[in-house]
Amino acid sequence: MSTNANNASLGSVHSSGSSFTSALTGSKRPSRPTQLNGAFLDQLSNGLNPESLLEISHASAASLLHKVRQSEDPEIVQRVLTLVENEGIDLIAELWSNAEPESLPGILWRLYLLRQWAYKQNSAIIAVWKIGEPQLTTASVIAGVNTPPKTEDIIHTADDILSGVFSGDFSMALERASVFCEVIARGLQQIISQENNTTQNNSNLSTAKQLQYDAQLFHKCALLWNTGKLE
Repeated sequence: MSTNANNASLGSVHSSGSSFTSALTGSKRPSRPTQLNGAFLDQLSNGLNPESLLEISHASAASLLHKVRQSEDPEIVQRVLTLVENEGIDLIAELWSNAEPESLPGILWRLYLLRQWAYKQNSAIIAVWKIGEPQLTTASVIAGVNTPPKTEDIIHTADDILSGVFSGDFSMALERASVFCEVIARGLQQIISQENNTTQNNSNLSTAKQLQYDAQLFHKCALLWNTGKLE
C-alpha cells in the first residue's frame, strides 16, 4: 500500500475483518475460525428462525456490554478489544453482522470492523487524514488524532474508540467514530477531485460513501444511546 496520498486506496471498511466480512455488503458469510465447530454453528443457525436469531443477537450484545462495563479490570477490556483476532467470535459475528444497523449489536459490529480496517489500512489512512484535516480543528480533537498524525496515532485512536465503548462514555465513543469516518471521507473526496485514475476513483468514491454512511450511523446511534433507545 502506497502512502502517497494521491495513490491512496483504502478499500472497503465492511470487508476489512481478517476472518469476517459483513453480510450487509452482500458478501459471503463470515469465515469460521477453528476455535468453534463449524457443523455446530450451521446447525444452530439453520435451526433458528429469524426472530430467534435477532433476539439472541440483541441479548448477546447487551450482555457483553453490561458485563464489561460493570468490570473495573483493564485486562477484561483488553480481551474484549481484541476479541475478533484473538478469540474467534464466529457465532457472535454471524449474529451481529446481520443485525439492524441502528441497533446495539449492529453498531458494535461496525466498531469492530472499523478497528480492523484502521489496523489494515493504517499508512493509507494517515496519508488521507493529512488531506482531509491539514490543520488542527475540532474534528481532530473529537476524534483524538494528532495533526499531522504519527504512525501510531490511527491505531491508538481505533483502539481507544472501541475500548471507550466498554469502559468509558459510550455515546462519546460513537461520536469519535463518526468524526473519524467524516475526516477520512473528506480526504478521499479531495483526492478524487484531483485524480484521473477512474478505477481508483471508483474505489475511493465507494469507500467515501460508505464512510459517510457510517459517520451518520455512529452519530445517530449516539443519540439513540443517550435517550435509552439503542437496543
